[in-house]
Amino acid sequence: QVQPVESGGGLVQAGGSLRLSCVASRGTFRYKGMGWFRQVPGKEREVVAAICWSGGSRDYADSVKGRFTISRDNAKNTVYLQMNSPNSEDTAIYYCVVGTNVYGAPWSQYWGQGTQVTVSS
Repeated sequence: QVQPVESGGGLVQAGGSLRLSCVASRGTFRYKGMGWFRQVPGKEREVVAAICWSGGSRDYADSVKGRFTISRDNAKNTVYLQMNSPNSEDTAIYYCVVGTNVYGAPWSQYWGQGTQVTVSS
């Protein structure tokens, strides 16, 4: 399996919390930055967060700063997105993507299939 696989999506109450996971094959994950994107029907896919290979550099969209946290476990070839205090505007399909270098972007062709997150008010 070359494409990463997301999990952890579902229905969450506004103000609650949810953790998304993304597992990639060791060959595609190793020494690569990773990113989380999201997309709402009718809108362009947008970046949510990104993390470099070492985990020492993390970037966030302004809309999620202070609420979401991206992290990774390189021993498990896994990247996470901890979503705290989500609101209705966070409802979307969330995708993870493998970067083309240790920093992340530009992004590769290795996208997951997406996991739906629905925030109820």
